[in-house]
Amino acid sequence: MAVKSSISDLDAQIERLRERRRILIVKSAERFARAATKSGLAEMEIADEEVERIFEEIAARFCKEEKKGAGGLSPQTRPPAVGGAGSTSEVSHDG
Repeated sequence: MAVKSSISDLDAQIERLRERRRILIVKSAERFARAATKSGLAEMEIADEEVERIFEEIAARFCKEEKKGAGGLSPQTRPPAVGGAGSTSEVSHDG
């Protein structure tokens, strides 16, 4: 017998999933921020467009490696880069 879910149950599940998604995004952002700080990139004045281009190059490199290692399976679909067209180009870090 299939279990019927009420709308409020589904809403609660959706909210839990949204919170899990938010936490994963924050953890990922913190991970990249730590790497940028450790490598000194966080202190450099680099335009957002340049940072995005660099990350796209890195992603392409790892997608190729995944494809080779996965026996030709297609890589995981990635969302478009954050801060694309219409975003501010530079943020001053000069406190």
